[in-house]
Amino acid sequence: MCIEVDRVSKRYILRKIKGWTRLEWQKIEALKGVSFKVEPGRALALIGPNGAGKSTMIKLLCGILSPTQGSIKVLGMDPFKDRSRLAYRISSVFGQRSQLWYHLPPIDTFQLLGRIYDIDRTELKKRMKELVELFDLSSFLYQPVRKLSLGQRMRCEIAAALIHNPEILFLDEPTIGLDVVARSMVIDVLKDLNRSKNVTIILTSHDTSDIERICEDVIVLNEGRIVLESKIREMRKNFFHSKIIEVEFSEPINDLNLPPGARVIDQNGSIVRLEVDLKTCDVNEVVSRIVTYNMVRDITIQDPPLESIIHHIYLSGYPAGREAERNAQVDG
Repeated sequence: MCIEVDRVSKRYILRKIKGWTRLEWQKIEALKGVSFKVEPGRALALIGPNGAGKSTMIKLLCGILSPTQGSIKVLGMDPFKDRSRLAYRISSVFGQRSQLWYHLPPIDTFQLLGRIYDIDRTELKKRMKELVELFDLSSFLYQPVRKLSLGQRMRCEIAAALIHNPEILFLDEPTIGLDVVARSMVIDVLKDLNRSKNVTIILTSHDTSDIERICEDVIVLNEGRIVLESKIREMRKNFFHSKIIEVEFSEPINDLNLPPGARVIDQNGSIVRLEVDLKTCDVNEVVSRIVTYNMVRDITIQDPPLESIIHHIYLSGYPAGREAERNAQVDG
């Protein structure tokens, strides 16, 4: 295992001033007895609402914070005690914090990081060439960082994080604020790193499309606890039992004569979106009825969006979510 987290808790003590002279101390439990393991080369998403403990977990894994209770091993080392040694083998990107020198061009940051990580000059030159091509940085490599767009800066941030060939890459909201084109490029590169270079990726994101495109495994956190630990495809199968059918008819239609368990959720002219409850209705029966009695131009069947599934898990609560996962594993 490249990451082992065993019964980790993290508490913060906050000092509050009441009135003019009175002090109060408040305990905040960011994480409560969290345990999980990650194998080398996997891509894991840590997801949850604001305050769930995602960013705290990333900081613990990077060695920025130390746990109040429990133990953490990253590549066989304690990330807090062995932070200097571990830094040569891991890297991190925090979406709202930069490691690029603001008034200098990205090339200067890359060269400085190469010296910090004791990379041989020839090897560094080769590595920079690979990263410049991979992230398409050549057109702005010598421009000051302050003049770059957000998408350009984020590509440089991830390139800088990879300059020393880390085995694990921690990403906290790496696509926040990016436009569609920049986000797609970043996601494609991260996917390639994970699949072809075997880089282990730990990702936190509020964007479910990022999670689905990059990660295979998911841990859902809520109020500092693990609500669910699963593969994304199993989470879809075990926690949501519906399909979305989108139909484009030859002309607008009023009555589809749907069987029980199927309902219209949206209609725009001749395009209709349906939801089919798989517990009470067979999706093939719905499709067959639609194409038999109507003129259809196009039809697609989709899974419900991942955010709907995550919302469903949150609503189930911690004990219910864990029990459902255990039952799913026993049934499987």
